[in-house]
Amino acid sequence: MSTDKRARAWVDVSPSSLRTNLQTIRESVGPGVRLLPMVKANAYGLGVREAVSALAPLDPWGFGVAAVEEGMELREVGVDKPILVCSPLPIGSYPAAVAAGLTPSVSDLDGLVALREACRESGSKTCFHLEIDTGMGRAGLDWRRVDEWGPKVEDLVDDGMTWEGCFTHFHSADQVGEGALDDQWRRLKETVDRLPAKPPASFVHACNSPGSLRRPDVAADMVRPGIFLYGGVAGAGLPAPSPVASLRARIVLLKEAPPGSTVGYGSTYTASGPERWATAAIGYGDGLPRLLSNRGEGVVRGRRVPIIGRVSMDVTVLDVTGVPDTELGDVVTFFGRSDGEEISLEEVADHAQTINYEVLTGLTRRLPRIWTDDVGY
Repeated sequence: MSTDKRARAWVDVSPSSLRTNLQTIRESVGPGVRLLPMVKANAYGLGVREAVSALAPLDPWGFGVAAVEEGMELREVGVDKPILVCSPLPIGSYPAAVAAGLTPSVSDLDGLVALREACRESGSKTCFHLEIDTGMGRAGLDWRRVDEWGPKVEDLVDDGMTWEGCFTHFHSADQVGEGALDDQWRRLKETVDRLPAKPPASFVHACNSPGSLRRPDVAADMVRPGIFLYGGVAGAGLPAPSPVASLRARIVLLKEAPPGSTVGYGSTYTASGPERWATAAIGYGDGLPRLLSNRGEGVVRGRRVPIIGRVSMDVTVLDVTGVPDTELGDVVTFFGRSDGEEISLEEVADHAQTINYEVLTGLTRRLPRIWTDDVGY
């Protein structure tokens, strides 16, 4: 097996850019607001262990995950800060969460009962946060029915549980116009105010990346930045992050293509004249979106070149006619920076008819993630 992680295809990841982006969030919301970087989905596809290590110098309050298993992985690598599981837990996962010292988010009374039983059985004391549904609809107790469930929550919390916080999730903070965000924030505050008994150690949080940047006035006690940290634009009109990830692959074949030559499954591209084609060792099996076929681009020697034909599972062909000095082994950058040129995550997402989140989290395990600021491309 090759020991060269850059032999075929890989992702370069900049730890300094990750820190820069978290620092931007901190400057937006102010020094008195807790930071909970979201590191779910393997730190948005880039490597959770490395991400946590890179962010440690900024001393975040804790880390956010979406699954108990993700939190357990952080504990296994020595993370001793609070770890908030921000999605509803499967009913059978509460014992594992308690055993690992995680902080579950609770979205219904059944979950609260399960958490109480897990605490009693283990003899451990566990913090939890109560999620309030203010319009997202996918999780949380309905803000409109707080007078029904509020007293029941109070009754279910016993000495083995610390009700640490309440939160909601903004569904449209990435969009220009603040009406929906203001509505959700008002609903959250009204719900907390109407609780029959305030949590003994309560703090309130709602802001994701776009909320943190667009409306720092509602940052409250904590913010939960995600996509912006990893180099994705968080929403219309918001500042661009420092690029964090660059997707690259080697050219493994060069071919002189006569006029009329076709390439790829379905022969969807035909050379209109003499062309020079380069085959890059990357495909949709690595997470390069297949919808980039005949519409995406790569950067070779500082110049953009088009993807031609359909993206295959393992290889992708580009027209390098306009870069005549292209050689075998040259690097193609499909997003990120290279030799003064940059293809953004948002451009790739637009071509692939998706969002920047999916581009990053779609990168497969076949691609080594190389965390370094020392990149010569």
